[in-house]
Amino acid sequence: MDRRRFHQHTLAAGFAWLVSGALQHAHALSLASLSEQEVGKGLKAALEQGAKAAVSLLGQPGGFLDNPKVRIPLPDYLEKAADVLRMTGQGKKVDELVTGMNRAAEAAVPMGRDLLVKAVQNMSVQDAKQILTGGDNAVTQFFADKTREPLGASFLPVVGKAVSQVKLAKAYNRVASQASGFGLVKKEEASVEQYVTGKTLDGLYTIIGEEERKIRQDPVGAGSKLIEKVFGAVK
Repeated sequence: MDRRRFHQHTLAAGFAWLVSGALQHAHALSLASLSEQEVGKGLKAALEQGAKAAVSLLGQPGGFLDNPKVRIPLPDYLEKAADVLRMTGQGKKVDELVTGMNRAAEAAVPMGRDLLVKAVQNMSVQDAKQILTGGDNAVTQFFADKTREPLGASFLPVVGKAVSQVKLAKAYNRVASQASGFGLVKKEEASVEQYVTGKTLDGLYTIIGEEERKIRQDPVGAGSKLIEKVFGAVK
């Protein structure tokens, strides 16, 4: 490399370093200009908006069934049995079970709206810090830690009522009960109601996380000045 090109590369590298430093400094200043209260309120607003959007999205017909990201399949240990049923001309019954499980999830999700909002409203300063610095799974983890147990208790009877109308549900429970006795089935999959409830919660937290990430990436599109101010500074 000749001397002239060497100087050009050196200047370019120096300029890039200065720009990077300036951006980091500006980022720090923009965050520092926000009060702890503003950051907390902005984050709560974003989480509440994301939770409501997720409930609305999943709680409609097809919210689970038509979304490959959260669609509830048969448990792995039942797939072989399902294949046999399909080969013997009983595929319709299998499809009815899968559809029924997903419809049950869609019916249960709206029951969780108030609990999710309450979890956000009761969020501590420490919770907020962990979410802002915890990476892509921080929101999902927050909601799972705070709401999984009470939401599960709320969803279970709704799911049970919905799947009780599906013929194969009883057969599922018989097989699961026998398999559980041999330690072949996880406790949370020992009945169709428990399995669907768990998968409903997993899907709900997944979509809440996605909705919150959308807000982070496009705070202006969230339609809230406070969210725009906080996440515009964090970006």
